[in-house]
Amino acid sequence: MAENEKIEKAQGAKSETPAKKDKKPEKKSKPGFFARIKQWFKETKAELKKVQWPTWKQTLNNTLIVIAFCVVVGACIFLFDKLADGLLSALINLTHS
Repeated sequence: MAENEKIEKAQGAKSETPAKKDKKPEKKSKPGFFARIKQWFKETKAELKKVQWPTWKQTLNNTLIVIAFCVVVGACIFLFDKLADGLLSALINLTHS
């Protein structure tokens, strides 16, 4: 008899598990569109307060460095273009002569 009780308990436990699986956890409602936008601006403002902004002197210095590098790169491109143009012109003149 004890074996029958064990079998019945095991079968009873198996039949209870699908009932537990049918229960789904309740979904939390998502905030509305405008509430999310408001939250985004609030978080953005908080993050911008954490930013360490450069001083005017640092900004000016970095700007001058960028301008100087732009001039140097522009000069290099200009010189390469003139060199390539001269070489191609010389090659064309050799073939047409």
